[in-house]
Amino acid sequence: MGSLEKETIVRVIASDQNWIEGNAVQQLEQTSKLKGVTRAVGMPDLHAGKGCPIGAAFLSRGWMYPALVGNDIGCGMGLWRTELKAKKLKLEKWAAKLQLEDAWEGDAADWLACYDLPGNLCETSLGTIGGGNHFAELQAVEKIHDADTCSALGIEKRWLYFLAHSGSRGLGHEILRDHVGRFGKAGLLDGSVEATAYIARHDQAMGWAIANRDLIAHRFLSALGSDGHKIFDLAHNTVTPRTINGGRQWLHRKGAAPSDQGALVIPGSRGTYSYLVQPKESQVTDQLENALSLAHGAGRKWVRSEAKGRLSAKFRPDDFFKTDLGGLVICENKALIYEEAPQAYKDIDIVIQDMVDADLIRVLAVLRPVLNYKIRRR
Repeated sequence: MGSLEKETIVRVIASDQNWIEGNAVQQLEQTSKLKGVTRAVGMPDLHAGKGCPIGAAFLSRGWMYPALVGNDIGCGMGLWRTELKAKKLKLEKWAAKLQLEDAWEGDAADWLACYDLPGNLCETSLGTIGGGNHFAELQAVEKIHDADTCSALGIEKRWLYFLAHSGSRGLGHEILRDHVGRFGKAGLLDGSVEATAYIARHDQAMGWAIANRDLIAHRFLSALGSDGHKIFDLAHNTVTPRTINGGRQWLHRKGAAPSDQGALVIPGSRGTYSYLVQPKESQVTDQLENALSLAHGAGRKWVRSEAKGRLSAKFRPDDFFKTDLGGLVICENKALIYEEAPQAYKDIDIVIQDMVDADLIRVLAVLRPVLNYKIRRR
């Protein structure tokens, strides 16, 4: 733990077994110097981003920073229990039925109205996943560590579960672009007209992202002849006001999952296990220690521009369509198939163990990806 200023604490939650790139730590330290920032916490999945690190949470007093949220406001993950039985996998048949790139043929305005959102709000993108590390995935329960808690959540080995990772698509891009066009990457004074206006748009994008994940689940599961029961939906790109030590601060999460909203899934990659975890109650008693946040995944080991060069001499795109765990991958973009290869990510087991050792979480169950959807050719 280090201190760059009297009131600014910088912390990285990671063991010696966890590789954290130096550039990511430098970005964390630089970001901690922003006016009003009181704490900068790097999670075990910390990696460098465009100016500020990903896998980090920041607290600030008096100032709020849209650039720390980024352009995918409300990006997060939702988990659904399906009606598909784990012992009756029909991966090839299911894969042939899935196409999520085209605009949804249903009534987007009516769907958005159910979330108190304008019917013309980015309606053509609604129900689509997007690029990058976004995905839609069927998962099987590999192992249950806490039967009682899993039962209360509806987690059973006999069912498959659906995990959607996506965000606010073009809406979030537009909001950040407008902010940068007016203010660059500068922050906004708490309580100002500009800050109030940004938060209103931020909250609208948060609602749109939830509506989007819900529709992704509906489209995916309907194609397979199943309904779904939502277990949770949690965002990891957000800024929210918090009362800390009697005063108001802004909690920014950039690729950092909330640890104050119940159980959540922390995925590895399409070729590794995911973990259903429960945040420990003890971490809530000190709101500053981990900024009420956790890793949101394994975190990138290689930047996207390096992945194909590192892997293409040894692997063809077809080599990635089935995983070492027996899962099927739908990704028809030849660049993305390399960029999102399991080898490009850090070891999820180490990331999880770091949070267990820090007394932040306990593992409830281990999930195995069986069908991962990234993108079809259009």
